Amino acid sequence: MKILLKFFLNPDCTSYLRGLAEEFGESTNSVRLELNRFEDAGMLMSESAGNKKIYKANSKHPFFQNIQSLVFKHYGIDKIVESIINKLGRVSKIYLTGDYAVGKDSGILDFVIVGEIDKVYLINITTKAEKLIKRKVRFLIYNTGEWEESKVLQSKHLLLWDNLDAIV
Repeated sequence: MKILLKFFLNPDCTSYLRGLAEEFGESTNSVRLELNRFEDAGMLMSESAGNKKIYKANSKHPFFQNIQSLVFKHYGIDKIVESIINKLGRVSKIYLTGDYAVGKDSGILDFVIVGEIDKVYLINITTKAEKLIKRKVRFLIYNTGEWEESKVLQSKHLLLWDNLDAIV
């Protein structure tokens, strides 16, 4: 399950055997077995980089979107995005940033929201969302002009929503 969550939350996430074993607190043998199973099933791809084998989700797998949708549901991201979009105002973009954007379950979901939004409503739904998904939720808010001038997303991020095209 940890491997699915790691690679399918953000398909750009890559990792190698020892790094995963250390991150998950598992033996390299148990992680290797699971990586091999996912790779044999075509759900993960790998490539060699020096003496390391780097793994990544296979976004062309026929079940990729279904698995990613399940991962979003597991973390409650789908409910948060749906609540925000439906009632928050004019939202241009929503990004997932922080640990979850790189597949780490830290218990804190970080989002960047771009648009003209009702901040009081956001605070109210954040409290409700945290209780619903049993995770802390944090937001950074930018209007469109501020966003275009900022360099905030130099770290890993995952675009969840852009204008009227829902990804989740």
